[in-house]
Amino acid sequence: MVVAMLGAGSARAQDPAMPGHQHMVMEGATPAWTWTTDGSIFFGYNYQQRTFTDFSAWESQNWFMLAGQRTLGPGTFSFDGMLSLEPFTVNTIGSPQVFQAGETYHGGPIIDRQHPHDLIMGLGAKYRIPRGRVTFLLGVDAVGAPALGPTPFMHRASARDDPEAPLIHHYTDSTHITPGVLTAGVEARGVAVEGSWFRGEEPNDNRLNIDEPRFDSWSGRVGWAGGPWRTQFSGAHLHRPETLELTDITRLTASIEYDGALGSRPFAATLLWGENREVHGILDGYLLEWDLRATGHGTVYGRAESAAKDLLDLGGPDPPGFIEFHRISHVAALTLGYVHDVSQQRWGRIGIGGDATVYHVPDNMLEFYGAPHSFHVFVRYRPLAMSRAHVH
Repeated sequence: MVVAMLGAGSARAQDPAMPGHQHMVMEGATPAWTWTTDGSIFFGYNYQQRTFTDFSAWESQNWFMLAGQRTLGPGTFSFDGMLSLEPFTVNTIGSPQVFQAGETYHGGPIIDRQHPHDLIMGLGAKYRIPRGRVTFLLGVDAVGAPALGPTPFMHRASARDDPEAPLIHHYTDSTHITPGVLTAGVEARGVAVEGSWFRGEEPNDNRLNIDEPRFDSWSGRVGWAGGPWRTQFSGAHLHRPETLELTDITRLTASIEYDGALGSRPFAATLLWGENREVHGILDGYLLEWDLRATGHGTVYGRAESAAKDLLDLGGPDPPGFIEFHRISHVAALTLGYVHDVSQQRWGRIGIGGDATVYHVPDNMLEFYGAPHSFHVFVRYRPLAMSRAHVH
């Protein structure tokens, strides 16, 4: 089994107690279980253009969640499970995305594509024990998130209307579906200190099973949450995360998240840094993303990123005793998008949206990429109560 106990810095963003659609089951006069359902569905057309290749896809990014919690002894016990149909709704070789990389899929490194998530994105339990002003955190998950990184991108308030993964996903929050995690932590006055022990390798090609846990990596995170603000600093030693690479990686991340208002309008923003220290070189990435409810039915969102990538030299392992330093390419992307809600019912919100992305291409990649651009058009669904909060 895997363990994922999320601390204060992320617990307020990802705790199953956060509102989705909640249902309470009573035992006598005492509340027993409080159940929360949540989810998100994008379906649309994804077009990506680069030199030599125009690639596109009709696809759906999606996830569905069920979580429950109840008082148990001196503390609170919670359970959560998440599913995604992306193994069936995203192209078998991944979703097209210029400059995206991370994981090995179908025997080779993913380049210019984002992998589909596993069918089982989360499955686990956690226990919180208050002792005066201090709360102790423990948990067990078959699939979960170690104490590393910010709120995962698909659950961040600032990214809730963007169907695409950040280019720095594998520098910051790609461990959110780790098969095998053990975590413990302590929280006091909004500050949480956590540590995790988990499997460092990314999920394998079989997206329908739960991979074998191996406790060969570790992480630590310090976080703080207060009002609409949330911040964290974390680091990890990842044992051979990529199947085709025979070396370990050190990952560092820092983030500030805001989920409040800009004037009278709901507004969320995230400033994020991530770094992978690899034997082939040091790869840094920076992100600023935002989501503004500009009108009663319209939302404006965007994302600006800058990242050091080694796309030109991804491939098989180095020969024994030989280490090759990869060529580094500094790329950047700017995305602007808009979603208009066309239906808002008790069962959720349906919106129609689209976005466009332009890129900065460094000199050493001009021959291969030229002047790429991309766009999405989509229909988006999410439960009404999820509009201001997320659970993971």
